[in-house]
Amino acid sequence: MHAFTVTEVQEELRKNSQQYREFLRVPSLSVGLYELAVGSDDTQRPHTEDEIYYVISGHGTIRVDEEDQPVSAGSVVYVAANVRHYFHTISQDLSLLVFFAPAEYARRNQP
Repeated sequence: MHAFTVTEVQEELRKNSQQYREFLRVPSLSVGLYELAVGSDDTQRPHTEDEIYYVISGHGTIRVDEEDQPVSAGSVVYVAANVRHYFHTISQDLSLLVFFAPAEYARRNQP
């Protein structure tokens, strides 16, 4: 069994001054914590895997392709593989669980 608390993962992420920390990886899935401060830039690029964001806390907007969607605590957003997306207009620090299926970058070198 693998068991985690968000608080412990947040402490590690912040201690190392990171925005993203993966804390679970198996072939079919990976999970990480992503944090974006008010006014920060989300510079991520499309991933080769499907992903789901679950907003733990904060307020902002996610753009998926050409569509904007406000997000706040409890929001769940699905982003298909290879689709452009990023968070913007962050009005309260965002803390997000990110689920990749299969595991992040598992398909990076596939044709």
